[in-house]
Amino acid sequence: MDLEKSFDPHPIESHWYAEWESRGYFKASMAPDAPAYCILLPPPNVTGTLHMGHAFQHTLMDSLVRYRRMMGDNVLWQAGTDHAGIATQIVVERQLEAQGLERQALGRDAFLEKVWEWKEHSGSTITRQMRRLGSSCDWTRERFTMDQGLSQAVTRVFVQLYREGLIYRGKRLVNWDPVLQTAVSDLEVVSQEEQGHLWHIRYPLLDGSGYLVVATTRPETLLGDAAVAVHPEDARYRHLVGQQVQLPLTGRTIPIIADQYVDPAFGTGCVKITPAHDFNDYQVGQRHQLPLRSIFTHSAHINDEAPVAYRGLERFEARARVLEDLQAQGLLDSTEAHTLMVPRGDRTQQVIEPMLSDQWFVSTQGMAQQALRLVHDNQIHFVPENWTSTYEHWMNNIQDWCISRQLWWGHRIPAWYDEAGQVYVAETRQEAERLAAGKTLHQDEDVLDTWFSSALWPFSTLGWPAQTPELQTFLPSSVLVTGFDIIFFWVARMVMMTHHFTGQVPFREVYVTGLVRDAHGQKMSKSKGNVLDPIDLIDGIDLEALVKKRTSHLMDPKQAASIEKSTRQEYPRGIPSFGTDALRFTFASLATHGRDIKFDLQRCEGYRNFCNKLWNATRYVLMNVQGQDCALEADASYTLSVADRWIVSRLQEAEAALHEAFRTYRFDLAARALYEFLWDEYCDWYLELAKTQLTDSNPDVQRGTRRTLVRVLETTLRLAHPLIPFITEALWQQVAPLAGKTGPSLMLQPYPRPQRERVDTQATAQIERLKALVNACRTLRSEMHLTPAERVPLRIFSHEADLHGLEGYLQFLARLSSVEICAQEPPQSTTPVAVVDDVRLMLIVAIDLATEQQRLQRQRDKIREEQVKCQAKLTNPKFVERAPEAVVVQEKERLARFTSTLAELEQQLSHLQSLSVNSALEPGH
Repeated sequence: MDLEKSFDPHPIESHWYAEWESRGYFKASMAPDAPAYCILLPPPNVTGTLHMGHAFQHTLMDSLVRYRRMMGDNVLWQAGTDHAGIATQIVVERQLEAQGLERQALGRDAFLEKVWEWKEHSGSTITRQMRRLGSSCDWTRERFTMDQGLSQAVTRVFVQLYREGLIYRGKRLVNWDPVLQTAVSDLEVVSQEEQGHLWHIRYPLLDGSGYLVVATTRPETLLGDAAVAVHPEDARYRHLVGQQVQLPLTGRTIPIIADQYVDPAFGTGCVKITPAHDFNDYQVGQRHQLPLRSIFTHSAHINDEAPVAYRGLERFEARARVLEDLQAQGLLDSTEAHTLMVPRGDRTQQVIEPMLSDQWFVSTQGMAQQALRLVHDNQIHFVPENWTSTYEHWMNNIQDWCISRQLWWGHRIPAWYDEAGQVYVAETRQEAERLAAGKTLHQDEDVLDTWFSSALWPFSTLGWPAQTPELQTFLPSSVLVTGFDIIFFWVARMVMMTHHFTGQVPFREVYVTGLVRDAHGQKMSKSKGNVLDPIDLIDGIDLEALVKKRTSHLMDPKQAASIEKSTRQEYPRGIPSFGTDALRFTFASLATHGRDIKFDLQRCEGYRNFCNKLWNATRYVLMNVQGQDCALEADASYTLSVADRWIVSRLQEAEAALHEAFRTYRFDLAARALYEFLWDEYCDWYLELAKTQLTDSNPDVQRGTRRTLVRVLETTLRLAHPLIPFITEALWQQVAPLAGKTGPSLMLQPYPRPQRERVDTQATAQIERLKALVNACRTLRSEMHLTPAERVPLRIFSHEADLHGLEGYLQFLARLSSVEICAQEPPQSTTPVAVVDDVRLMLIVAIDLATEQQRLQRQRDKIREEQVKCQAKLTNPKFVERAPEAVVVQEKERLARFTSTLAELEQQLSHLQSLSVNSALEPGH
């Protein structure tokens, strides 16, 4: 079958992904003699759609698993989705509201039926999108955190930790969302800078001798104050410690205490302490045994702990009333504008309230210390290594983990209560009833934090608590690819839980990626209107659809208009279709260690051109080798030219570079090595060199060229497959038979391994010299304004023997009429000269002396600049001492070449100067 003239990615992608999946190529081989390699997919929310961060990380994971499969490993990419308690419940509640229904009216069981119904119909959007990206997960093993097997593991872990005394129920301060009316994790709280006020309030001393001025951004919480704190070394207030102040508006008195927490330089140096409504104040309250007075209901209204005048008021209404009353009583000292960080729920955008609440907690100190030792003992390694310190910081400052949520969707806590409030924790209701000796029980209404089930992902997905073959084979997994923002919330908890329950680490390496930002380095967000959808980059999207997508959800007309304007300016023609391979290659090329990614569509366009280049190169090769003798038989007669040996040698080096890049997670270097070999060397140079060989009079040279063309291309397709799987599969199907390869799919082929014995340094040196000569000739032609059709003779003056045999290549590539190599010094002449090291190139054309002098002077000045830079490096002691020896040697060699070239140029300029003088002295001048 002939290749289409142009590369159209979409039919190729839809055809080949379906083929790979239906043939079972994504499944683990479970071959007993194959090394095990496993990657856990960080389970995306079942409510989610594929965003740029997903697409970036999934590209890297898929590249790794495709590479390891081709290396012969027993590979499992464990897929699955997270039930996403809060996110999913909100989605379904909003759907019900649109139908005029409420969750509470439906009841728990009926509501959960609606959630499961939604999950079955709409919960697989992201996994369908992952397939579009080429993700080769083992979909037959796809798991869901609420499926039966994982739910059993969650219950088993909870009960065991409770019986070990590591799970307990207590009243602690938590992040509380007053709209959702549930505790939320720190990751679900987004703190953002906002403009507010700092109110200075007078707290009268009980003895009537004056007052303390306390600064606060939340005056309504003074209704729950338990103390005023000052720094113990603050001379202004040291004598007041232990005295009492009157708490404004309440009729209560509270003590003045001394604590290191207070910053004497902030405000007046006096701080109100509200232990039930501030995390820092809670710690102060614990140190000083202060009472906990909670003044808010779960909906953030003032409760009965406050004076009657404020009860029932919403918190911000209460703030206004408190300020009004303080002003009336002369207790509001002053007000100033103040910029502060405000914590808001990422789902509701409401201000999060620190709330004292009865919750379930995991005691983490012991497990955290063990998790730290596992990293210190190098059983787990972070890449880049600097993320180890982030992990250590979190673990050394860990607090007990609040694991209960006041939701309906999620793993219901396996705890039951009798009428007296006695708790019975068990894996089943029947077991709890046996423990309660027949007492009437009701189950805890709360569910577990989503991160609790996610923490079990490394072993629950493999069948634990059963000792399955998969658990024994793939735990620990090989590498976890994840973002830095969940090192604590997910990574650390997986380490703690996996080691506690299996005695093993969950993974051997953690590769931490950067964030995908827009082309200007801004974080992508819907509110900024700069979000890119990876599916839009694959398929393309017209301008009007893009504008609608970015603005339809916005309530603020000014914001929508601003985003529409910027979108029309940045994408006047919408976003073109790039195809999956170009997008994947872009992600790989940007995956530099330790850096966030500035995603620029121009890079995508460049790599779409790269795919087109590969397609067109393959068409050229097929046209020249199909139906021809490619010398594949063992007894075939063929000759390999210096160009053939060079490209085979460079292929070995590219293979070595790709292996090292995958080993060290340097996907950017993998992409660069592949790009440089395929575009710069195979396409731009070798294919051109091959054209001269395909018309050679020697049939052995022709056969050697066809053999090299097709075998190098076939190997390169295997080399590139992990990064750009679709185009390489489609092309390999055409190329493989001509290269003597058989098999149903490129996926099943072995990954190329470098053969060091095929590295030919002599051939490489010759071709590098040829490239320099060709480029010099092309520059010379350009400077002399010769058209491509004008073919002129070239004389080369050199004593080097390795130039012989390159004349035909040089004549063809530099568009020359002839090439003559001369050993003697060049005659005095006005013909244009280029100098390459110690070789002089002379085009036999008439020139203008002044113009030629100017050209050589420009060339000389450019070489002098490089010589000065080189000398500066070599005279810098720090460079000479710190740079690798090979780099220093390389700089010395460059300096020697620059010096030699300058001498040649000066000689030629001197010669032209003498000719100019002689010409000026001739009669008539």
